[in-house]
Amino acid sequence: MKIVSSQFKSCDLLKVEGRVDSNTAPQLGEALDKIIKEGRFKIVLDLEQVDFMSSAGLRVLIMTQKACKRYNRGEVVLTAVPQNIYSALELAGFTSLFRILSDTLLAVGNF
Repeated sequence: MKIVSSQFKSCDLLKVEGRVDSNTAPQLGEALDKIIKEGRFKIVLDLEQVDFMSSAGLRVLIMTQKACKRYNRGEVVLTAVPQNIYSALELAGFTSLFRILSDTLLAVGNF
């Protein structure tokens, strides 16, 4: 898995590539935790290049969303979500917990 992080004036963008499974989910969690610990709570996750996401990856997304939404500080927005990952989010009942947009530029501009 590869993570490319970009910081903008209004939010942080993380582009994730590869598989997010029990081996790589902690790496994603650490990248997201680092942003939150620096006091930034508006995060855009570009999942266009993600091939697979296990329950460990979904758990990282949920925990990060909870941390960002606490006290109305921000949120995690998902962009360019592949159909197989969207189906997993939908099956788990998580689609209502995230704003999911098709365009990364639109998501960054939304903050």
